[in-house]
Amino acid sequence: MNTDKYFETRFVEDKSRTKVWKAINEYLQKYIAEDSCVLDLGCGYGDFIKGIKANSKFAIDLNQNLFSNFSDSNVKFTAQSILEQFPYSEHSVDVVFASNLFEHFNDEELEVILSNIKRVLKPTGKLILLQPNIFYAYKEYWDDYTHKKAFSHVSLSDFLSSQDFNILDIFKKFIPFSLKSRLPKSYILTKLYLNSPFKPFAKQMLVVAEKK
Repeated sequence: MNTDKYFETRFVEDKSRTKVWKAINEYLQKYIAEDSCVLDLGCGYGDFIKGIKANSKFAIDLNQNLFSNFSDSNVKFTAQSILEQFPYSEHSVDVVFASNLFEHFNDEELEVILSNIKRVLKPTGKLILLQPNIFYAYKEYWDDYTHKKAFSHVSLSDFLSSQDFNILDIFKKFIPFSLKSRLPKSYILTKLYLNSPFKPFAKQMLVVAEKK
């Protein structure tokens, strides 16, 4: 697959996303101590890793064109596949985060990725995942031609449990399926949305797990 063409088609940078991610990061911060080491897998333009508060921040993405996007930040960026061993010491990372990533890999590849994650995570380190939930997003899920795997809130929880993780929190409806929608990209509206018990249009889930 021509990954450059895929990135050009699916991941055109949108500066207005920063407003939405500011609210998401503030919500997620309760799971992430400010003195921790955080790794963002498939980081894209870095909306999460650049906005989250942490002592040391690392990011990995296959897209080599992202180097310049991190040049003025305190994030150490590495361009590589997450199927390769991560360039960090064993048990050196407190939190691993990934958004809209696991669905792009098959079962065998996910086994490799989880092995890589567990190698670098400290004991009781956290894995935080934002994922499309096939239970709610079944109509649009396969519109992305690179999707290989479909997870629901039940199957993702079971998969992580089988990989020696304890589930700390799971929100089966967290945010809308895509930030490319016509909905206004507003910090205040996103903050209100995340803290509301009602989640119209929500088709992505949030799973927070802890390494056993």
